[in-house]
Amino acid sequence: MANDARTLEERLTPLTSDRWAGVVLIMLAAAAWSTAGVFVSTIASGSGLNGIGLAFWRCLATCLVLGLYLLATDRERLRVSRSDLPWLAGMGGLAIGPFQALWIMSALVNGAAVSTVIGANAPVIVTLLAWVFWHEPLRWRKWAAIGLALLGTLAVASPFITGGARITPGGLALALGAATAYAMITLFTKPLAGRHSPATTLTYAFGFAALALLPFQIGRPLPRGATPDAWAAFAALIGLTTIAGYASYTLGLRRLPASVASIIAMVEVPCAAVLAGLFLGERLAAVQWLGALAVMGGVAILALGGRTRGSALSEQQASVL
Repeated sequence: MANDARTLEERLTPLTSDRWAGVVLIMLAAAAWSTAGVFVSTIASGSGLNGIGLAFWRCLATCLVLGLYLLATDRERLRVSRSDLPWLAGMGGLAIGPFQALWIMSALVNGAAVSTVIGANAPVIVTLLAWVFWHEPLRWRKWAAIGLALLGTLAVASPFITGGARITPGGLALALGAATAYAMITLFTKPLAGRHSPATTLTYAFGFAALALLPFQIGRPLPRGATPDAWAAFAALIGLTTIAGYASYTLGLRRLPASVASIIAMVEVPCAAVLAGLFLGERLAAVQWLGALAVMGGVAILALGGRTRGSALSEQQASVL
């Protein structure tokens, strides 16, 4: 019996430590993503780039860094089948590219804290997409989650707020557009899930995203004359926020269910708000903090619900990214 007890303990301990490692990795990913607003603001003020321009250079630099990494380590992972290219092109050109542009413009217009809170609605939009495209029924749990997230969004974006960050109708449209573009990634993940490594998928997706944003750069000057702070922020945006964030999240997903990871990743919301307050002078009013909690609560309800087509697509999106 003692030997059996020791064997059971030896089996459970690695699983427990592995799960805790997953929690730490997801939290590190969320912390990395929460720095985006600070870096974007620093780059924009020190380089003169607009939102679309910054999104283009972010996508291009990410593609090049990941591509060079794969060339140096395992160039075979750069090979993809022709049948996957349309899905990779759709993911990059129709989802990641618009998401990067809309989120950066939203961060510049609304501020990082508000943009992050409203962007957290992406899982709710995934549920609505599943309802529209796959006729997945919306039962009471999902209606409650959608209603709670909607109330939270209205609280954050209310024009009657005093003493907090203000958001215009145009700014709200940018933030919701960014959340929708991120949710649209789910449309391209099903045929790609498990077929390639995350680095391979992101290399092609960010490359196609850069191609989609390239026409908006025609006739625009190169980002010359940027300040040293802007260059440092851009390097951190690529290395820390984008690559390290996605890598940490992917490693965490290998140790945790996607539903659990998505809840832990909501740490990004308060982290982004705190960083925006410290470095950008942004402040959320008390009602906006309550709204942020409501949005996070709605996402948690969806994540804790049963496995459905919409939740399965969310897990495939997480596994690809």
